[in-house]
Amino acid sequence: MSRIKLLKDIVDDMHALADSLDTLASALESDKPVAPEKPAKPELSLSDVRAVLAMKSQEGFTKEIKALIEKYGAEKLSAIEPMHYEALLKEVEGLKK
Repeated sequence: MSRIKLLKDIVDDMHALADSLDTLASALESDKPVAPEKPAKPELSLSDVRAVLAMKSQEGFTKEIKALIEKYGAEKLSAIEPMHYEALLKEVEGLKK
């Protein structure tokens, strides 16, 4: 087989592949509308929560913070489950003098 024939076969195969990919893309596009992704909410870390609690503690809410930590079933902040961080922060931010 000549080189030119091989190159022509490769080009024909590439065209067929491109047509197949175009057909597939069209089928996927018509099947399901693509919803824009919502930006992921960054997870709170223990150090994030600790920083907020330390600031509130300096404002004079130490006893209230201790009570909130105990409300979540822990004796210290590091024992609170991470799934409760957001709720704890909301309660702490609601503390006012």
